[in-house]
Amino acid sequence: MSTTGTEVRAGTTPKASAAAPGWRRYLPWALGMLGVLAALGLQTQLYSGQVRTVGTIFMFVALALSWNLIGGYTGYASFGQVVFFGVGGYVTAIAMTHLHWSYWVALPLAGLLAAAYACLIGVPLLRLRGHYFAVATLGVAEGTREVVINLDTWTGGGGGITLPTVGAAATTPYLGNDGFYLVYLALAALALLVTALIARNKFGFAMRAIHQDEDAAAAVGINTTRTKVLTFAVSAFITGLVGATYAFQQVTIYPERLFDVEITVLMVVMVVIGGSGTVLGPIIGAVALQFLSEWLRQNYTNVHSLLLGAIIIVAVVLLPQGLVNYLREARRSGDYSLLSNVRRYRL
Repeated sequence: MSTTGTEVRAGTTPKASAAAPGWRRYLPWALGMLGVLAALGLQTQLYSGQVRTVGTIFMFVALALSWNLIGGYTGYASFGQVVFFGVGGYVTAIAMTHLHWSYWVALPLAGLLAAAYACLIGVPLLRLRGHYFAVATLGVAEGTREVVINLDTWTGGGGGITLPTVGAAATTPYLGNDGFYLVYLALAALALLVTALIARNKFGFAMRAIHQDEDAAAAVGINTTRTKVLTFAVSAFITGLVGATYAFQQVTIYPERLFDVEITVLMVVMVVIGGSGTVLGPIIGAVALQFLSEWLRQNYTNVHSLLLGAIIIVAVVLLPQGLVNYLREARRSGDYSLLSNVRRYRL
């Protein structure tokens, strides 16, 4: 029996116990690298249609991780996040069509302009909280869509705009399913890297402090306005990169699709199911929801949407805090009962 209040298990030493947190710190990075390598190997085992499907999953992993920064860690649910997806797509379309720039040049520009737009609208909007902020961002997304439609000289308006991907006008050869698979994988890896880095530094602490109690965070010296705007900008940057790639992949884009609120809804659902404010939660949510949606579409075509909606409702009711947060809490308490979890959250 220990007289110091600290027990040492048989077969272990204090030195080994102290060293354990060190290697655990690098475990997420190792798992991330293994995941990327596994995805690269998986590509060679898939046929064309499957490559496109898995590429779409990577796309939503990046989108879910980007939304999680502002909605999960900071607690500001942006229902208009799709606006940055649309801005990134149309910046790329205009750059490639009118300015004859390469996609690889337009890509970072799309992310930067999406981030700049987030700063512009974030300064006034992030003074709002709760549902006021959510509704305001949705209004900005709808307003931006109308502006894009009316700038038809540059955007093609409601008739859409076609990016040059073939012939002499093509500035960048079309990447095909395999090429977009790799680009979306890279964007998902970038989003994961950014999230993991932010979650483990002082900036991430400030984000979580704002989520828990913004007034208390300001009282202890955290610049809440700067933290929120920068988080919004980083989130928009990643979303803009994904939107740019999506526009190039689709070739012809329309405002109704690039500013479709359904894209934001999917981001939110993926984060909520997986676990908001976590690194792995959005990844799990995106992969699970996309695989489930595809399976239901193939096997229950006529009632696909109905079944998917019902499953999402059940998942949210049973796991309101998300899968990753539920497992953490259950591990600490030793109680894995879903009914106990529902009672705990009084649902």
